[in-house]
Amino acid sequence: MKILIIGCGRLGAGLANALNLQGIDVSIIDSDPKAFEALSKTFKGRTFTGIGFDEKLLKEAGIEKCDALAAVTASDEANLVAARAAKIVFKVPRVAARVYEPNKAKIYRRLGIQTISPVTLGIERLISTLIYSNLAIERVIGAGQITLVDMDVKPHMVHKSVKFVDIPGEVEVVAITRNGKTFMPNSATVFQTGDLVHLFVAAGSKNKASQAFGN
Repeated sequence: MKILIIGCGRLGAGLANALNLQGIDVSIIDSDPKAFEALSKTFKGRTFTGIGFDEKLLKEAGIEKCDALAAVTASDEANLVAARAAKIVFKVPRVAARVYEPNKAKIYRRLGIQTISPVTLGIERLISTLIYSNLAIERVIGAGQITLVDMDVKPHMVHKSVKFVDIPGEVEVVAITRNGKTFMPNSATVFQTGDLVHLFVAAGSKNKASQAFGN
């Protein structure tokens, strides 16, 4: 698999290092050659200096053969231009971009580009910590309408079925991790001690999810 990363800041460098450890072919672009100093000494990928939405540079970096691209510079506008070029011009199958401004995420989604918003994720994490301390928020989906949440099974839930938690249109158990293995349950699946439950929770329903787990 070949992945191209645009932006070698903390996120870009960290992503490149992590992918490199998995044996993935990684190339990374940044306008500042000193940025590449953040890459680990074991990084085996290629580095390219220049503007991340320059078509000539993108081709040089191998975008035409890429399976995925991540635009994670410090500029929302630069990320949008690069992601759009990857998606529309070069037909890269998987494109994702970091967006600081949550409202701009709507533009990306119209183009079929997946986004990660540190602001939105930070807000959700803080809400979880301050108000719903038992909810471990893993990911915000869309513009925050749905949240993927992890919760530990409490003693009062053991031997009760998934139906005990599910609330149609608001809270849904989508997976359970048990003894290190994750599986998709059905409505008759019974909770066991030590289960980690993965839930989809609609906006405004976090309190109901929390109450179902006894908090």
